[in-house]
Amino acid sequence: MLTVKDLFEIKALDGLKIVAGDKGINNIISFVNIMENPDTFDWLSPNELLLSTGYIFKDNEELQNQIIKELSEINCSGLVIKMQRYFKQLPQNMIDQANKYGLPLLELPFEYTLSNVISIINEKASGRYDLLNRKTLDMHNILFRIALEGGGIEQISSMLSKTVNNPILILDQDWKLLHYTEHVDNKVPLAYYFDLVKNRTAFHKEFIDSIPINISGMNKPIKRLYNLENLDIKCRILPAAAANSIYGYIVVWETVSELTGFNYIVLEQASTIMALERIRAKEIEEVKLKIRQEFFDDLLTGKITSSDTIHTLSEIHGLNSRYMYYCIVINIEYPELEQYKDMVARKYKSENTARKCVDLVFEHECEASGEITCFHRNNRIIILIGQNENRPPISKNNAKHFANEVYKALDKQLDNTSFLVGIGRQYKTIDSLHKSFSEANESIRLMQKMDKRGGISHYEDHTVYHFLDSNIKDMELEEFFMKHLGKVYEHDKLHRTSYISTFENYFINNQNISETAKAMFLHRNTLIYRIEKIKELLNTDLKNSEELLQIQLALKIFRLLNKNL
Repeated sequence: MLTVKDLFEIKALDGLKIVAGDKGINNIISFVNIMENPDTFDWLSPNELLLSTGYIFKDNEELQNQIIKELSEINCSGLVIKMQRYFKQLPQNMIDQANKYGLPLLELPFEYTLSNVISIINEKASGRYDLLNRKTLDMHNILFRIALEGGGIEQISSMLSKTVNNPILILDQDWKLLHYTEHVDNKVPLAYYFDLVKNRTAFHKEFIDSIPINISGMNKPIKRLYNLENLDIKCRILPAAAANSIYGYIVVWETVSELTGFNYIVLEQASTIMALERIRAKEIEEVKLKIRQEFFDDLLTGKITSSDTIHTLSEIHGLNSRYMYYCIVINIEYPELEQYKDMVARKYKSENTARKCVDLVFEHECEASGEITCFHRNNRIIILIGQNENRPPISKNNAKHFANEVYKALDKQLDNTSFLVGIGRQYKTIDSLHKSFSEANESIRLMQKMDKRGGISHYEDHTVYHFLDSNIKDMELEEFFMKHLGKVYEHDKLHRTSYISTFENYFINNQNISETAKAMFLHRNTLIYRIEKIKELLNTDLKNSEELLQIQLALKIFRLLNKNL
């Protein structure tokens, strides 16, 4: 292998001299590159020798120090600066930094062109790659065999950890943990600093946000520092990408050994195999998911009529056929989705939002008083809660409490998104689960009809609405409403008053003046005045029970017809 020391034996580079960083004199040179842009650190590799005129850092001492430090941390071979163009002599601070980090800092005479130097070094190095090529081919064969034999990411992770001599974390495209391999010599154990639970996010948001958006096009590890209790841990991150789509990440926890050029080649090979492995696993999962979706679709729509078939398939797909089940459906309204003209982009965004909702539901499963099954269909989240038949049924209030906890979490986590949550009743057998699903959807339909922009309702909250909406035509409902509350409605429209709303609150609070005034933030006398005006408009004293029932029905119809004031 060609080293920095070997450069001084090349006659064509006579005059090249080292001014600092002698400790790295035996650094291996695998590549030669020109550095004239301060934003190239993510694109550099170990064992690269960098050439520069110094233009980018000629007047910036802070950048000079940063470049030496960064090149050292990337394990670059050294930095060669062409003299006389911008530097008559190299700054003392760069010399001190190079000595501190052991990075060879070399001066190149003015008469050499950088392109010519690259050509000379590459010519000398070209005959020294045979051993590296053999090792690389051997490693490729090992990785390929792992893929062929179905070893999966577990074996890839284990093999990588042994090869690069560091702990390894394998993450999916959303930075959720798939697998990890600890290293026996690691002094900064992964389990001490991470929640190493499969399918949970391991790294914090600030670290993830520091990764470049275009990392899929890099196909090489980049360096990031992970701060732990005032300790900066070097991480090498490589995307497992194919056709500019990211299927996961390989993270090297560089606490045992510094990576070499060969390590980087192995990581790049492993990332390709991992991407293929993730694609294969995704395709298998999609087939399983499709079969599972078809089962749930048939179950929830009542298409499976055989009890034996329901019980058999339920056990296969994770439902306990002996449990009592009820269904909650969450409808997602996402206005920003309209901005995506591309159907594929819109579907991807919708799927991503739905997956986040499902994850949030599982985070609150301890509130459910039963075993949760949760999945999404387009813009709806479906939650099935199963409960042991020996336990008392989940009450309407229990179901609402759980739904409310989920609703609050969704509303907090997802901006510019509204949710309608419908809850069906609990049934004693799984054969009747489709009824609970239908009831949950019916609750959402009625909330949408009443133009609600968010909220929760149980099927039994709408008993009167169900009766009115399913048995009477809209024209007849309109006539009933205008007959009993038309005068109040017309007065509100003409004088911009809110007597209908006042009347609703009056009945919600059991015709209690004090409670109604408190709920509406009104003075008691103001409320009494409004009630008296309503009595006057309706020519009634509000004491006849039959008349009160008709008025309350008219108020329900008002919401059902979604009449605008």
